[in-house]
Amino acid sequence: MIDVNRPSYARMYDYLIGGTDNYPSDRRACAELLTIAPAMQQLAQANRAFLVRAVRYLARHRRVRRFIDFGTGLPTRPNVHQVAQEVDPKASVVYIDNDPMVCAHGRMVLEENLLTTAVIEADIRHLDSIFTVPRVRRILAENQPVAALFVSVLHCLDDEDDPWQLVSDVAAHLPAGSYLVISHLASDDPTLRRDLTAFMSRNLGTWGRVRSTTEIARLFNGTDLLEHTSPVDVSAWCPDTDLCVRPASRDWIEYGGVARIR
Repeated sequence: MIDVNRPSYARMYDYLIGGTDNYPSDRRACAELLTIAPAMQQLAQANRAFLVRAVRYLARHRRVRRFIDFGTGLPTRPNVHQVAQEVDPKASVVYIDNDPMVCAHGRMVLEENLLTTAVIEADIRHLDSIFTVPRVRRILAENQPVAALFVSVLHCLDDEDDPWQLVSDVAAHLPAGSYLVISHLASDDPTLRRDLTAFMSRNLGTWGRVRSTTEIARLFNGTDLLEHTSPVDVSAWCPDTDLCVRPASRDWIEYGGVARIR
């Protein structure tokens, strides 16, 4: 059962990027969030634009035709499958999320695209169950490069969930020559990290934490970054226009990149 009286991270994010699948509780939480971190709406928009650029880049320039989106969030055009299938209509995408509302909306969007795209309701921390799902096994069995997307989701995991090991375990499941796309909310100010983490945990009940850029860089261990020599503010990752949304403040950034798994 969906509790619309309690904010949801997916719905808050949807509101920040201009979506309509949110409720008064989500909008109230976002209003308070923006008093703590005024750049958060710009960060969400820049992050979404990064996702689109990264998928298009991998499909066009690296010929990736298989994508697994971990923690996909609510559908927002263009979605991953729409971007990938602009390059190749046969591109396959599996979306994974543990939010029932996200999965229900995703399945509605994909009613006419079931041959190449699927939505799986699962917790991204439970990889054993995810990698036994037939649609995921089918993608992996083709033994072609796969892009695993962790876009603005790993900060929802706390340190006990070990996001670094999670990413490493996913990479180990993928065929040779596969890729990672990662973005993560970051601040190098410990006070800001603490305050925002406390706000999100108080409003959402369970959450992870904001991390430093050094901590996030560790997520790319065992990979070769593409287009940049280190992770970056994602608004600066291969911008396709001078009009890309960029945060007005450097106190907060979405930090990450695109990398090939060794």
